[in-house]
Amino acid sequence: MTETTAPVRVERDGDVAVVVLDNPPLNLFDQAVFDAWERVTAELAELTDPARPDRARAVLIEARGKVVSAGVDVHLFAEIAEGPDAVARGGALWARLLRTVQTLEDLPVPTVFAAHGLTLTAAFEISLACDILLAAERASFGLVEIVVGLTPSMGGPQRLAERAGPARARELVFTGERYPAAVLERWNVVNRVLPDEGFAEAAREYARRVAAGPTVAHAATKRLVATAVRHGVRAADDVVPAVSGLLFGTADLRGAVASFLTDGPGKAGYTGR
Repeated sequence: MTETTAPVRVERDGDVAVVVLDNPPLNLFDQAVFDAWERVTAELAELTDPARPDRARAVLIEARGKVVSAGVDVHLFAEIAEGPDAVARGGALWARLLRTVQTLEDLPVPTVFAAHGLTLTAAFEISLACDILLAAERASFGLVEIVVGLTPSMGGPQRLAERAGPARARELVFTGERYPAAVLERWNVVNRVLPDEGFAEAAREYARRVAAGPTVAHAATKRLVATAVRHGVRAADDVVPAVSGLLFGTADLRGAVASFLTDGPGKAGYTGR
């Protein structure tokens, strides 16, 4: 596991790999946090590898402290903008960070982001790459890059457009405003708003529940949805026979079918194989 003092690290909660953002007091994304985030996404790819006997079957991202993140340390942008080859270095930064977001998005297990408070810029963009975004009632979100003359460039605008549509994506980025969790739930950006009291444990329980499901089938679901979003519904139809056909070779499907026929629905347990 990632070193316990790292500002971004991985802990285990049974079958759940828990990514912890812990860079007090505001969980700002500085160079050290981005470096740790890059290492953690590579680690998650290893931990969720289907060939691994102790594989993680879900990923939960959470943060310590009062806020999820107050954004990026602007000194990082100043160092690039004021130095030589600013354009090339800026492009290289975004290419590097987008690779981490895509790695997270492509993990073959369900990914859950738990936002308990203010969630700005990089943290918000990471949450949009997760399958499920859970928010506490007091949570709020913003892509506020306009205050430094930027557009969000870790995939936020395009993933907002995927969830809420292009008009809402433009509005959220153009204004740079902070939006309450309840508003973003109505816009289909946030999946569920949960009570502030007990939020952390409720998010853990949600992650444990999806981790206990048929992991290979969840991976198939992710692939079908991603194919439909990127290439259209008919393209997703085209891959169904191969993607879903493989499920008949899993122990989870065979066991669940036998359980259904013997004990009725909802009694099966899954091993992720």
